[in-house]
Amino acid sequence: MHPTYELTDAGDRYFDGLADKFSRSLYQAPRGELRLAMLDYLLPQMLHLKAQPVLDVGGGLGQLSGWFAARGHTVSMAEPSHDMLAHAKAWHAEQEAAAVWLPGQLRYVKAPLQALPSQAPGPWPLITCHAVLEWVGNPEQALQTLATLLAPGGQLSLMVFNRDALRFSNVVKGNYQKALSDQLEGKGKRQRLTPISPVTHDEICQWVGQNGLHIESVAGIRIFQDYVRQAPEKASDQATLLALEKQYCQQDPHWRLGRYLLYTVTKPEADV
Repeated sequence: MHPTYELTDAGDRYFDGLADKFSRSLYQAPRGELRLAMLDYLLPQMLHLKAQPVLDVGGGLGQLSGWFAARGHTVSMAEPSHDMLAHAKAWHAEQEAAAVWLPGQLRYVKAPLQALPSQAPGPWPLITCHAVLEWVGNPEQALQTLATLLAPGGQLSLMVFNRDALRFSNVVKGNYQKALSDQLEGKGKRQRLTPISPVTHDEICQWVGQNGLHIESVAGIRIFQDYVRQAPEKASDQATLLALEKQYCQQDPHWRLGRYLLYTVTKPEADV
């Protein structure tokens, strides 16, 4: 019998008990490798990086926090799941021991996004929030909270699970009635990792505007990989698929069907 999980009082999904599953299914698999490769390719292009402090919201297993620490940033990683945080700390300790970054560059805040105005108020010049909004009960409110944490002139690197791509994927898989009824959300009760709040590009545009923010750039991640009929087995085919993802990730119409949408969102400078 499969274990069941409960959402929080706020309707959010935490991942205690699932750190190993996350690691295996998301990061030790081709889709996870491609996601990380695309972030490594896109983040230096989409962000103005100058070793500024970073707040990594919902840092999960710690890959993104480590990426910034290795590039000279001091990082505060916020994560509500005890298991995910323990996994991240253990991996970070290994990296620090190997001198990938300096001691003290990473600190940890065991808190959900909603608690960050009191736990890590900033304001922050750079916030990252990757694959988090789709796991909270109220993503619109979550984006409003992120806006309050962002410093004037600051950047928010936001990555969300794309509802339109989820619909397209269900049609490809033959789940016609599910797609027709638009009942795409996961319930968050079992080990399946279908997000409970997948969002659309139009929703992100609306919420960003409501909070006085601006979308500076957008890209799709995994725009082709989920739809290939046979996963590439040879290293040369994998490299070609990655090259295709890089070539078209910011070109219309392809970016719109990325499994994830990656945004750089900025807050205007304060009036003098």
